[in-house]
Amino acid sequence: MTAKDIFHDVVRNALEKEEWIITDDPLFIRSLGIEFYIDLAAEKIIGAEKEGQKIAVEIKSFIAASAISEFHRALGQYMNYRLALQNQEPDRVLYLAVPKDTYETFFKIQFVQSAVREYRMEIAVYDPEKEEIVKWEI
Repeated sequence: MTAKDIFHDVVRNALEKEEWIITDDPLFIRSLGIEFYIDLAAEKIIGAEKEGQKIAVEIKSFIAASAISEFHRALGQYMNYRLALQNQEPDRVLYLAVPKDTYETFFKIQFVQSAVREYRMEIAVYDPEKEEIVKWEI
């Protein structure tokens, strides 16, 4: 199992503020002979008798010296986790959680925007100070 990101608890608190129920911390998935640990899994009930939404969230801080190196790693994890989820829990949507300042700077670079579109990445933007999700980008 990997170490928790420094903003792990921030994102967990932000999800709980939005009334997501954390079901796994981390979410363990075994798919096609490989074991994965995705940072969080959560559910939100929609209506009294309807099925809820299910999400998995991989949290990234983007505090290393090279944002592009962190992005490469995050993208690789995201693609592998999404494949594993498609095999094991196809009704669960995977989000990459990124800090607001990174989203407003690095994620505005044309190449990064192109990669997000090309690889159909779902993004949850969080504010580390307010412990809030400020944007869901699908």
